[in-house]
Amino acid sequence: MNKFLLAVHVLAAIVAVGPVTVAASMFPPAARRALADPVDTRATAVLDTLRRICRVYAGLGIAVPVFGLATASSLGVLGDAWLIVSMALTALAAGVLGLLILPRQEALASSCSADGTADLAATRRLGMYTGLFNLLWATVTVLMIVRPGSTTGV
Repeated sequence: MNKFLLAVHVLAAIVAVGPVTVAASMFPPAARRALADPVDTRATAVLDTLRRICRVYAGLGIAVPVFGLATASSLGVLGDAWLIVSMALTALAAGVLGLLILPRQEALASSCSADGTADLAATRRLGMYTGLFNLLWATVTVLMIVRPGSTTGV
């Protein structure tokens, strides 16, 4: 059962978090292109697609901590420091995505398709929040692989 839970956890992370990470990273430059040419309908369509990918896969991403907790519980490592730090960083990454990235994507996409009044500074801030989100997930990934104090010899 441990192997099954771990496999589902890892697959969920790859399938759900990967697309959010890529789409969120592509959004700020795409928004800058859309702002540069407000009449370009293709640019606004790209923004809508990237925003939709982020929203849908963020919802699917709930499976990652759910199966992660189930795996940790079955392995008896819920109290390990590396896992507690990973859970805190995962919660922080979810907060950055839900509170900083997705609402700003929505606002930028709306302003690009409506009147093009969004400023470039907004795209830079969104890029910074996206970079923070990516850094948090990279850190969680490293912690999951290295697992400080693990008996696997890594």
